[in-house]
Amino acid sequence: DLMDNYTIYFGHVLSNSFYPVLQRAIGVGSAFEGWSPREQDVVYRVLIPMTPPRGHSFHLELDSAGQRHVRNFRVRVQLECTCSREQQAEDMLCFLHHPEEELRRNQDPSLLDTLCTGSYLDVQKTARWFYQLVRAIWPALPQSHNWHLVLLPSTRSCQFKVTNGRESFRIEMLFGVRRGDSDIFVSSQPGYAGTPSTLWLETYEVAEVKFFKHIARQAPPDSLHLRCLQLFSRLQLGTGFSTYTMKTIVMHLLNTIPVSQWRRRHFLRRLGDINVNLRCCLEKKCLNHFIIGNKRLPQEIRLPLDIASAEPPNLFHHLAWYPVAHSQAMNEYQDL
Repeated sequence: DLMDNYTIYFGHVLSNSFYPVLQRAIGVGSAFEGWSPREQDVVYRVLIPMTPPRGHSFHLELDSAGQRHVRNFRVRVQLECTCSREQQAEDMLCFLHHPEEELRRNQDPSLLDTLCTGSYLDVQKTARWFYQLVRAIWPALPQSHNWHLVLLPSTRSCQFKVTNGRESFRIEMLFGVRRGDSDIFVSSQPGYAGTPSTLWLETYEVAEVKFFKHIARQAPPDSLHLRCLQLFSRLQLGTGFSTYTMKTIVMHLLNTIPVSQWRRRHFLRRLGDINVNLRCCLEKKCLNHFIIGNKRLPQEIRLPLDIASAEPPNLFHHLAWYPVAHSQAMNEYQDL
C-alpha cells in the first residue's frame, strides 16, 4: 500500500517534468519470495522501473570494461525531436530545435542537465533525487499520520525505515531500466568497490521472483520448499556461502523435482537433496547461474535473446581459480 501510494504521488508530482517517468514498484528479493533468512531483520526491496520523459529516449550500452563475471550497462540519454507533436503538447518546446535562450527562459532543463553525467544517466544523482522525492511526498501520504519516516544513508539506492512505535519496516528502493519488454533490468543495486556512478548492473531479480510465484501457483498447500530454502539460508549465515548460492541451488532443484514432491512428508529428503547438490557443486567447482542461459524456465519469464542463448556463468568460478578458496569452502561445507 505504501509503495502504491508513493507511485500515485510520483505520477502527480512528475507529470509535466523532464525527470524519468516512474512505474509501479516491483517487490524483489527474499522478503517478497517468502523465505527471508532473518525474519526479525527483513529488508523489503522494491525495484521501480523508469521510462524516459517526453522528448528523451534511453539506450542501453553494455560496458565491456567491467569485471568478467558481472554485466554492467550505461544508460545513454538522447534528446528526441518533438516538433511534430507540438499540437498535442503545446506546453513543450523541442529541446533539439528551439533556441537555447528560449528553452532556458520558458522550459525546465532536460534530463541531460539534471540527473546525467555527460550523456549517461547517473546512479548517484538519481539516488539523491529519489531521496528528495520520498521526503517531499511523505507528508501527503495516508501512512504519515500514524508512521514516522527515517531516511537511511545510501549512494546507489533510496533506503528508509517507517515505524509506529510497535512495528518497524525497512525498505530499499532500487530503480532501473527494463531491457526491452523482458523481465531483465539494469538497476542501481550496489556493485563492486569503486563502481562508477554511470554504471548500472544487470539484475535478474524480477525474473527470479516470477519463478517463485510460478512455483507457488503449482505447489500443494503443505509445500515446504520455502522452508527448505529458509533453513539452509539461515544455517549458512556466518560462513563463506552466500544466501544467493543457496537460493540458486534450490531454484535448480525446483526446476527439476516436481513441486508435488516438496510436501511435508518429503521434507528430510529435499533437505538431503540440497545438501548433496551443494557438495557436488563444490567438488566440481561449478554452480550455473539459474536465469542466464536456462532453457527450462517457465514461458511466462521473458528473457532478452542474448540472455536466453548465453552460456550460464559459473557462480563458483573463483573456486576453480584459487585452490585456497576451494579448500576453505570444503571445510566450511563440513562444518555446515
